[in-house]
Amino acid sequence: MRGSRSGFSTRAKVATILATVAVTLVAVLAALNLMTGEKPIKRHLEHLYAVADPQFPRTLGVLLGPIILPDNRFDVLLNGDEIFPAMLDAIRGAKRTITFETYIYWSGRIGDAFANALAERARAGVKVHVLLDWIGSAPMDERLLRNMEDAGVQVRRFHAPHWYTIDKLNNRTHRKILVVDGVVGFTGGVGIGDEWTGHAQDPEHWRDTHFRAEGPVVAQMQAVFNDNWTRATGNVLHGQDYFPAIQPTGDARGQMFSSSPTGGSQSMQLMYLLMINGAVRSIDLSSAYFLPDELARDTIVAAVRRGVRVRVITPGRFTDAALVRRASRALWGDLLRAGVEIYEYEPTMYHCKVLVADGLLVSVGSTNFDDRSFRLNDEASLNIYDATFARQQVDIFEQDLARSRRISLEEWQSRPWAEKAWEHVAALFGPQL
Repeated sequence: MRGSRSGFSTRAKVATILATVAVTLVAVLAALNLMTGEKPIKRHLEHLYAVADPQFPRTLGVLLGPIILPDNRFDVLLNGDEIFPAMLDAIRGAKRTITFETYIYWSGRIGDAFANALAERARAGVKVHVLLDWIGSAPMDERLLRNMEDAGVQVRRFHAPHWYTIDKLNNRTHRKILVVDGVVGFTGGVGIGDEWTGHAQDPEHWRDTHFRAEGPVVAQMQAVFNDNWTRATGNVLHGQDYFPAIQPTGDARGQMFSSSPTGGSQSMQLMYLLMINGAVRSIDLSSAYFLPDELARDTIVAAVRRGVRVRVITPGRFTDAALVRRASRALWGDLLRAGVEIYEYEPTMYHCKVLVADGLLVSVGSTNFDDRSFRLNDEASLNIYDATFARQQVDIFEQDLARSRRISLEEWQSRPWAEKAWEHVAALFGPQL
């Protein structure tokens, strides 16, 4: 009996030790995945110069990394009816290379169209590289992957689970970049899914904006793709096929930059803060997921107090992330009291990610106005300095505004207590949403 009890005691101790080790490992991995990158910006930026001041683009060029390049042309594409044909036409016309990175790639009609177009070009001898986020492309039919890979497309999944990436499962590539032959680029909010088709005509067809770029800035777009491609594969894409000499194609200035928790995770937050801080007349923000932290809210309020008109459009009852909408609404009090105009888009899911400052500077890309984009995801944004182009984006914002409903301070304050409670609970999880 004594030996039996001793054996049982030993097994119990071993089991306890193993359980403790397992719990500790789970806790450590969870902590690593929940960490929000580098130390965040904490202090309010002093308003020293306006967006129109030559100092502003100089500052952005230095602080965000890539210089601001002249001689570009940009075209805005609204909703799937304009976005997908333009992207597919560019792919089908590729002669040398295609590089394509996206967070969302789902099965369906548009997923088939992209897979078939990419596969056809690969069979024609074009070098095609596709980088898909592992989580964002999880619903994708494996048939589409086989179709592309059998044709010679190089397809990789970003941070697919392996023992050496288990601490990075919460770090996703949210970037949306397509570059063809190194001379034409696309970026914006659109994912590859049937929800983005159409013209935002009903709740099943989402509202989104994408941009087509030509000119020297496309080389920066290619470099941003190359950043994650190298991290995912260990291979560097370079040479004439990827980085050809690019001739001037327009008169707009542009800058494509990126952020990642592994380096420069503050870039996106810093860009938004600088744009809001530099505005002297207007800020028009289209935001699919609007979760401003305390510093961002303080920066917006300070802008309003110095006379800036701030308008925000965010999703209404048609949303793919109800928890995010609840968390967002919990944060509106100080903004509404200061005079920020907040609108909810009514016809369908609003997936745009566009910021226009003083009718001069436009920023578009994959970045949402939330901590996940600022600190956890790999993101990319295109900044465009052109007054004519910016005025066009303000006109589009006004069209969206006409299909949105303004939320007043009184309405926000009088919402039911149960709704307030749920929203405040949701807001606690804001940094991870």
